[in-house]
Amino acid sequence: SSGGEVDIIKAKEILDADHYDLKKVKDRILDYLSVRRLKPNMKGPILCFVGPPGVGKTSLGKSIARSLGRKFTRLSLGGVHDEAEIRGHRRTYIGALPGQIIQGIRRAETNDPVFMLDEIDKVGKDFRGDPGSALLEALDPEQNSTFRDNYLDVTFDLSKVMFIATANMLDPIPEPLRDRMEIIELQGYTEEEKVHIAFQYLIPRQIEENGITAELIEFPHEAVSYVVRHYTREAGVRNLERNIGTICRKQARRIAEGKTEKLVVTPEIVLEFLGGIKVRSEGEIAERTKRAGVVVGLAWTPAGGDVLFVEANMMKGKGDLTITGQIQDVMRESMKAAHSWVRSNAAQLGIDEDFFAKNDIHIHVPAGAIPKDGPSAGVTIVTALVSLLTGRLVKTLTAMTGEITLSGNVLPIGGVKEKVLAAKRAGVRDVILPAENKTNVEEDLTPEQLEGVTVHYVKAISDVLNIALPTTSREQRENEQERERVLIGQAAV
Repeated sequence: SSGGEVDIIKAKEILDADHYDLKKVKDRILDYLSVRRLKPNMKGPILCFVGPPGVGKTSLGKSIARSLGRKFTRLSLGGVHDEAEIRGHRRTYIGALPGQIIQGIRRAETNDPVFMLDEIDKVGKDFRGDPGSALLEALDPEQNSTFRDNYLDVTFDLSKVMFIATANMLDPIPEPLRDRMEIIELQGYTEEEKVHIAFQYLIPRQIEENGITAELIEFPHEAVSYVVRHYTREAGVRNLERNIGTICRKQARRIAEGKTEKLVVTPEIVLEFLGGIKVRSEGEIAERTKRAGVVVGLAWTPAGGDVLFVEANMMKGKGDLTITGQIQDVMRESMKAAHSWVRSNAAQLGIDEDFFAKNDIHIHVPAGAIPKDGPSAGVTIVTALVSLLTGRLVKTLTAMTGEITLSGNVLPIGGVKEKVLAAKRAGVRDVILPAENKTNVEEDLTPEQLEGVTVHYVKAISDVLNIALPTTSREQRENEQERERVLIGQAAV
């Protein structure tokens, strides 16, 4: 056994020193430590960290082991197809070995390590068996005290092991396996958090790894914010660290060429070293929503949130609805529901009821090469159709998300934090969310994260249209957009 006396204050200091924020995870570990102090022989918890790449899931496992005073061992499950990798081979086979769980325990040389099962959502299965099913016994607190490895052919007690699984998505994990783990979601970082992480962890590490010192390069706050905003679109910080590393290598090369003066990184130097801006600027939303039928939606991806443009157009025809942009089944049905709602409410919206019989409508969601799915674009599609058919332009710098019903209700959606942060990164000022997601905003987002963004909560499609499609004239609207572009230009300068 490697765990000694539990020191909660020291454990909290280690967790805080190694990782920024991640309050829910740290609280869960400290709760476990507190119970273990009262009951030393308690069973180890089985946790599963779910979150986008680069938010610190794997490295957090090492910090937890340090804070507990335990050994750490890790097993990568990505691409594992053979059940024998988990349970071991029977000794009759040539080259037979114990399974990876027993081998990991042997490497740790203790029966209570922190055992990380990395990328548990990437486990496959084929004719050699299902490793996911083999994990059921190891991860069940009621069974793992008598885990039987085929090679050893005796029972082994895994109940003192603290298992921590990591995954990018929950969907691929089989339901029985998911049910045995306590799911803790790690969400993406805000721009301010990324800047803080850069100064506290990434910049010192990259300076050291590239053989230079802090006396030879300086990263002001402005330069790091510029890199985050214009060169990375991610929930984690991996690309940010790569870009910081690129700047450090450029300075190392300058030093090798004899230019030994200190480099103070500015946005101009970032442009020179990293090339042109790679991420959509704030001005693009104002520019693309200048015409009726174009609305900004919000999407969730495994790498965090993103903004999504929905475009609607019409032409003479027979009332057909065309849908393009690699739209998958659920989103396709959402578009049909939106189209039906607009048709059934045409009179209240001031649309000629004969319009749909004489015209075709085309809905497109760029970029065309990226598959898109899910019901949360419902309100965005309705707004795009109503904007197109009434000629009312969408309020400047407004984005929305929410599922709709044929009766006109707006239903809650997932990924609220990622979507709101994506909207803020893109320069959105007004975000429209379902009223039932208000608790998600209050629990997951701080006032600092919401600064500069007004969140509107809606229960019905009519509420969405009243907020998103103000009844101003086209001239007033164009003047408003011009003022917005001037403000954005001044902010960029």
